[in-house]
Amino acid sequence: MDEPRIIISGGGTGGHIFPAVSIANAIKAKRPNAKILFVGANGRMEMTRVPEAGYDIKGLPVRGLHRPLWSLKNVSVMWDFFRSRHQVKRIIREFRPQVAVGVGGYASAPTLNAAAALGIPCLIQEQNSYAGVTNKSLARKAEKICVAYEGMERFFPADKLILTGNPVRQSLLNNSSTKEQARQQLGLKGDLPTILVIGGSLGARTINDAIAAGIGRFEERQIQVIWQTGKIYIDECERKAREANAQYVHPQAFISDMAMAYKAADIVISRAGASSISELCLLGKAAILVPSPNVAEDHQTKNARALSDKGAAVFVADNEARQLLVEQAVALVSATETIRQLETEVKKLALPDSADIIANEVLKLAIC
Repeated sequence: MDEPRIIISGGGTGGHIFPAVSIANAIKAKRPNAKILFVGANGRMEMTRVPEAGYDIKGLPVRGLHRPLWSLKNVSVMWDFFRSRHQVKRIIREFRPQVAVGVGGYASAPTLNAAAALGIPCLIQEQNSYAGVTNKSLARKAEKICVAYEGMERFFPADKLILTGNPVRQSLLNNSSTKEQARQQLGLKGDLPTILVIGGSLGARTINDAIAAGIGRFEERQIQVIWQTGKIYIDECERKAREANAQYVHPQAFISDMAMAYKAADIVISRAGASSISELCLLGKAAILVPSPNVAEDHQTKNARALSDKGAAVFVADNEARQLLVEQAVALVSATETIRQLETEVKKLALPDSADIIANEVLKLAIC
């Protein structure tokens, strides 16, 4: 049997990396002899996370554009883009892939542009409800475009679209622990209301500020908080927890066992990145969504509204979070019936088996 040879490109955040690795794992499960090479951006998270997942990765000097677009700093950014495209053409010629997959992030554009120029079939995975500039620009070069939301024909050619959902980490779906067992595993009390706070893999300033200001409120109500702060915020958040003599609020830079954390939580406070939304849907978790305003085309607000408009999540705007978030969370975690309704509605939006469906499409494009 011929071995499929596949390049997967993208990264920058966990929201791009986790789906990419899930797709790679699904391909390997179907075709164990497949050769998979990742292409990422130097200095970004994928350069460590992908090797940890067992895959080879090549780095490019590609970077994001500065705002405003006419900034002179973008001269060097464009130079690095063309350098990256030259380098990735060499990578493609050496690796000889049969298909290239783009999952979003800085490296996707030069990689898929180069692959298309060399006649390699391309597949795009668009994770958000509002398509990004990079994927829109690559759409005409792609054979297939896998999307997570309906109505994406307003961005892409309808005949290329496949509604697949977003792949999530399989470990999240495989956890069979009860809520009480998960809390015990995490050193929490089994009978107290519990909130999981995740501001994305890099943390979120607004959410952290709100939680820090509300430590006393959580302590007073004996509400346990599993608080992922992000690495750059951990020292400050730990200091505020110590100053408040917190017994129930537990800041940590990064949660390594996210499956247990989700299982332990009654509700989740989260940004509205595509990966987080997909995890909440598949796990059926009641959530308060605080979309980041610092993303292209404000796509997180559109992701969050896609849930809140259907009664599947609570929406809190970033500019209101410092005033409203803690009280919303305290009220919700005690409202058993509302939690149950949110869980029911969000579960309806889940699209399971996303990684398998995308892997099948990738393998169809690989002539082998």
